[in-house]
Amino acid sequence: MKRLVCVLLFLSALVGVSGQPVSSGDVPFIGAQVFIEPGQRAEQVDGWFRTMADQGMTVCRIRMFESYMHTGERWDFGLFDRAFDAAAKYGVKVYGTFFPRTDRTDIGGWKFPNDRQQLESFGCYVDAVVSHFKDHPALKGWVLINEPGIGELPQTPYVAAARAAWEECNPQPDLSPKGYPVLVTLDDCAFLKDLNSEFLEWISRRIRRQDTQHDIHVNTHAIFSNCAQYDFPRWRSFLTSLGGSAHAAWHFGYFDREDYALAMLANSEMIRSGSGSLPWLMTELQGGNNTYSGMAALCPTPAEIAQWLWVVLGTEGKGAIFWMLNPRHSGLEAGEWAMLDFQDRPTARLEAAGGVARAIAAHADLLAGLKEVPSGVDVLYFRESLWAEQHFAVAEDRYAGRREGAVMKSALSCFRALTECGLNVGLKEASEYDFTRDDYSGCSLVLSGQFCIPASFRQSLEHFVSCGGTLFIEGLSLYFDEYVQLALGAESDYADLLGASLSEYVLRQDLFRVETGGLALPCHLWQGTFEASDEPMHVHAYGRGKVVWLPSAVALGAWQSGDYGPLSSLLLEELARDRSAVSFATHCPGVLMRTLSHGQDRVLVCMNKSGDPVQLRVKGLDAMKRSTEIYRFGEGSFRGGELTLGPESVLVIHVGR
Repeated sequence: MKRLVCVLLFLSALVGVSGQPVSSGDVPFIGAQVFIEPGQRAEQVDGWFRTMADQGMTVCRIRMFESYMHTGERWDFGLFDRAFDAAAKYGVKVYGTFFPRTDRTDIGGWKFPNDRQQLESFGCYVDAVVSHFKDHPALKGWVLINEPGIGELPQTPYVAAARAAWEECNPQPDLSPKGYPVLVTLDDCAFLKDLNSEFLEWISRRIRRQDTQHDIHVNTHAIFSNCAQYDFPRWRSFLTSLGGSAHAAWHFGYFDREDYALAMLANSEMIRSGSGSLPWLMTELQGGNNTYSGMAALCPTPAEIAQWLWVVLGTEGKGAIFWMLNPRHSGLEAGEWAMLDFQDRPTARLEAAGGVARAIAAHADLLAGLKEVPSGVDVLYFRESLWAEQHFAVAEDRYAGRREGAVMKSALSCFRALTECGLNVGLKEASEYDFTRDDYSGCSLVLSGQFCIPASFRQSLEHFVSCGGTLFIEGLSLYFDEYVQLALGAESDYADLLGASLSEYVLRQDLFRVETGGLALPCHLWQGTFEASDEPMHVHAYGRGKVVWLPSAVALGAWQSGDYGPLSSLLLEELARDRSAVSFATHCPGVLMRTLSHGQDRVLVCMNKSGDPVQLRVKGLDAMKRSTEIYRFGEGSFRGGELTLGPESVLVIHVGR
């Protein structure tokens, strides 16, 4: 066990998997979780799959409870055979989620085994399930384990042995390369990231012993807080698709309800970036009431169901699966989350999902293989900044900037300010960005509130700017290196790139204003001052590109004040964009749009969460002379470049030459 982690660290980049059942060219699908448990009648189960087929749902997910199929030495798959057979009868494909035996009160499943004995028991369970169902015509793929990602590592023999092996491969130096003592380490977080990857890869290899054809998938969750545990580039070596759980009730605590569509968009962009060249899908979307479970009680409206689905499809998602179709009868979530009522009748939510499924079927050729039209603008987050925040954050501090969440909120604030201009903005972990190109003309990177950045990224950032890119640096970004040591001191390695020296950060107050370029930007807590200038912002030409440095927390200022207009204006003024980018003529709070390409044509996914009717002009479509409505929920139209949307409406249009 001590050597296992070291071996896997070396081999993970080399181990591949065969089979690619989900293709980027596939027609998107809508589906739902069918919850299988003892006590259900055969006609009930048959009826659920018939209802799915009636609503155009072609994919389901089934949680494969070991406790319902394995007693002592005896395996009995009858409960799940019945469900798989019903799925095949109605043309529904199944993702089977491994759910090893756990406590009766555990609704999410354990994330790591307790010891080697439990690991081997889990392996035997995987062997039994895969060998039994791998040839079933309904099987589409395997979900490795439900929602990897954990708040705090358990103190177990498995974790202790893995940590000892990890530390052998990752010794902690006493001094940094610059000779300063290393007094703060982020090892706990780095170890958890690697442990997640190694356990998931172990499950994948166990599956591939017997099944080399079907999809291997996993669903992230609570991505705005858990993303620092996920090493998506590494996961691509053993997955064939990437997914996520995006439950408003559990996972969108940073947002108010009117911003849940924006939260879904940010969540989707993070998974899209993480998937790389692999297809991605939203493995879980909230389908109904959460009465006693979840963090925020709510029931999605039919409008929200439509909005969330089109957000996923508008970010290249190959499908979305609701949690869930039928209500479970036992446990904490009994009677919750479902899209059927207690009499197994479709709710308005299910019918709304069915309406989207019918639109997809009616325009299958158009919607297969759509790609986002790049704006050239990406907001980067660094997992090291999130790790450092966990170390330094003061849970009950009066200031939001000193509490956990400020790093991600800073990135999300810039993402929002640009997205509400209609731009396709990327949201990427820094290791997911391609720094190998020779020309970054029309490209911009935003570093907002990323206060701990490994020194190794300096050369990548220099290369990006010198090759024509625009780098926007905001707030406390670049404050620390990976050793949590000051990186902006008198001997800063960033001096040439930045073209200026920082004097200090001054704590002002919860909200104040920073004025630059005729704009008065809300700012939270910190204002950076330059050594030889009274200006709040510095612009520096470097190679063929430029750096824009505003060392004051204006992104958090926009988040705290709710006023994104000045930040949006500043970003639009300073950031380079791709010539093909489509956008609004002005900043439109609460209005979202994603632009996708189908050959030379465009598909626009638009929605209005502002609470009021809006009318705005779309830029970048001058060559497009015709438009066709693909889908509409509520009031909306698009004529001659003018977009009109009623409150809560969704409009999807095909624009062509």
